[in-house]
Amino acid sequence: MIRLRRPATAAALALAAVTTAVLGFGGPASAHVSVNPTEATQGSYGRFAFRVPNESDTAATTKVEVVLPENAPIGSVSTMPVPGWTVAVQKRKVDPPIEVHGSQLTEAVSKLTWTASGDAAVKPGQFQEFPVSMGPLPQVDRMVFKTLQTYSDGNVARWIEEPTPGAEEPENPAPVLTLAPASTSASATPGASPAGQAAADDDDDDEDSDGVATGLAIAGLVAGLAGLLLGGLAFARTRREATPKA
Repeated sequence: MIRLRRPATAAALALAAVTTAVLGFGGPASAHVSVNPTEATQGSYGRFAFRVPNESDTAATTKVEVVLPENAPIGSVSTMPVPGWTVAVQKRKVDPPIEVHGSQLTEAVSKLTWTASGDAAVKPGQFQEFPVSMGPLPQVDRMVFKTLQTYSDGNVARWIEEPTPGAEEPENPAPVLTLAPASTSASATPGASPAGQAAADDDDDDEDSDGVATGLAIAGLVAGLAGLLLGGLAFARTRREATPKA
């Protein structure tokens, strides 16, 4: 009987694991506040969206507070209007100042608070995105945006736990933006955008291709002339050999 029960137990555990993976039951919440995209480059500017799903079956999300990391201040932060929502921008002093396009900024945005008005709250089964433009992104490996999500029934979801690389996701993870160092190719042309740099690289490739094509054309012409010369010499020799001796 023992040998029969153990496989049955293993099968049940395997089935439970598959069910959890597919349906998302058990463990940390499958839907939480996130930042999209999740990766960017240090020193660049970008458009990001804080995606806020509603996890309540009975209440709507009425307020979202995003705290920008204190150890990674950003010089320029601007928000995109979201219909039915107002946004409040809170700033703080920074020391040393942040240099942006040659200017020294002594203040940086520390917190963004979106509040729903009227019927704009995020209802059960829905989600809302809050777009933000930020830059230049700081010289750090990642930015952690601790977020508070307030519901119409007074409950507050605190997405403030910092994920640890290589460890399981915490129960209430904060949105994380991973930052990679700027590549050498991207910084080859000072002040050039990635698109501009790519265009410059394409021009260089076109010039190289034109040079190769010209070289091949010249080589072909030389080979053709050499062929004609050899053909002429062979023809003249044949005529001399064919002419009867006096």
